[in-house]
Amino acid sequence: MLWDALTGATERGVSVRLAYNLEDDGHPMPVPVPPKTEPELIEALPFPTAGIPGVPDLMHHKYVVRDQAAVWSGSTNWTIDSWTREENVILMADSPELAARFGSNFEQLWTRRDVRRTGKIDTSPFPVGAANVRTWFCPGRGEKLAHRIAKAIGTAQQRVRIASPVLSSAPILATLAQVATDGKVDLAGVVDRTQVREVIEQWRQNGNAPWKEPLLRTALTRAPFSGKHSTKYAPGSVHDFMHAKVTVADDVVFVGSFNLSHSGEQNAENVLEIADKTLADRLAGFIDDVRARYPAVDLQPFNG
Repeated sequence: MLWDALTGATERGVSVRLAYNLEDDGHPMPVPVPPKTEPELIEALPFPTAGIPGVPDLMHHKYVVRDQAAVWSGSTNWTIDSWTREENVILMADSPELAARFGSNFEQLWTRRDVRRTGKIDTSPFPVGAANVRTWFCPGRGEKLAHRIAKAIGTAQQRVRIASPVLSSAPILATLAQVATDGKVDLAGVVDRTQVREVIEQWRQNGNAPWKEPLLRTALTRAPFSGKHSTKYAPGSVHDFMHAKVTVADDVVFVGSFNLSHSGEQNAENVLEIADKTLADRLAGFIDDVRARYPAVDLQPFNG
């Protein structure tokens, strides 16, 4: 369907360009695992394409800029499993200024073909309808974004809701552990249990577990976090992860492609920070609906 839409646009005379993550099978698979790309199929499409080398950091964006006037973004990869087996969030907005910032990021990717040299885009706020919006692109603004989300969590007065496959960004993880321990704010969320376990194993291998694992345990056990028991990645397996990436802190929303992870700070990612109570209420409700589907996160297997 997506290919038909893109090729149909080309046939109507629309200028179409597509950038995608170009994998390197010689490097270890990251966690969370990205969907498998088939470059030979993409390169056969009847419009210009660009494979962005995803080593060591992923080209992890999922967005469309249309007619310099509208943006489609969120957590959803362009795969069948993403639409049928995973929890995801999509955001659509009509805004020339928003489209301009996403367009600038795309041009960086297209011309430089280097994840590390992208993402330094203006983060100043601007209105989109009744909402106040900031754009964040990684890796250029990755560290600032992580601290921005951590500050929003740490200063929230009423509620914090989180949906993220994993939690490993140091400032966010430390703040979550503190907020969960204090117990003064209504904090809850959902993660992908399978991928969290894989991250723990990575920490144990690279030496991060002694300081990161206690923070993760505190955050996930002292607040009501649920965990989806998804299918562990293997060649040819389904991707049925809990894949939504949303943080709600009081009436502010952070939504996009960014896992709350250290690797997310270094990948090519995008996040919209939106101050809007109606949207915050809606996405907090979405997170509560998702976490109600799954059991509380069980960390006991990590001790084996």
